[in-house]
Amino acid sequence: MQNIQRFTLSDLALPIKTLYTGYLLAIGLGLLMAGMQIMLTHGMADGKFGLSVDDIVYSYHGNHDGPNATKLESKLFGSMKDNAPPEVRLTLVKWADAGAPANEWESNIKPLVDQYCAPCHANMPGLANITDKAVMDQMTKRDEGMSISTLTRVSHIHLFGVSFIFFFVGWIFTYATGFPPKVQAALILTPFIFLIVDVASWWLTRMNPNFAWLVIIGGFVYSLASTIMIFTSLYQMWIMPLRQGRSPFAE
Repeated sequence: MQNIQRFTLSDLALPIKTLYTGYLLAIGLGLLMAGMQIMLTHGMADGKFGLSVDDIVYSYHGNHDGPNATKLESKLFGSMKDNAPPEVRLTLVKWADAGAPANEWESNIKPLVDQYCAPCHANMPGLANITDKAVMDQMTKRDEGMSISTLTRVSHIHLFGVSFIFFFVGWIFTYATGFPPKVQAALILTPFIFLIVDVASWWLTRMNPNFAWLVIIGGFVYSLASTIMIFTSLYQMWIMPLRQGRSPFAE
């Protein structure tokens, strides 16, 4: 079959290069911020900085029998650790361990919640309003992991949003040269496959903690494939022409 002549990244007109470059830089920074956000939320589920298998298990399957076995305790010793002094956290934890008795709520617990938790939890969308006793009751139940409704919401948002990112990164990468077609096609397909693996593993981990490894593998592989495509595309748009003795700013 006769090869079809097509543009390459180094041949693109300057306005298109700047459009693609702006998108790739913004997306690359967004992926870094997403990684930091994961470290500061899921990565603190076991109370220690850094993403581990335990963090994944606690986030999706729950901490059924171990220490910090309620969501309140898990948060107070994890991602919310710096938002209240130790004596306040200890008071809240002891209250939760005692079964969250209702007769202590108004006199002892709610004033602490109002002072240290309400500024964010009562005003920021997406955060549980734990100044409401009914919401706090859910937080003091034994941690059973992410709820089905939350998992469903996060899954479809993640699949829709991240798929768009991978589509446009892959679209730009189709103009790259120096890769055998099958290798290039595999790199483009890899983030989509492992995005599905990643989301599916959330559900599997909720049922069985042994699947937690899949969450880490899925996220690592699609991040790696995306990084290769982003850096390759930027290199071929701006550095490759210089190495070939051409100006990357040519119209």
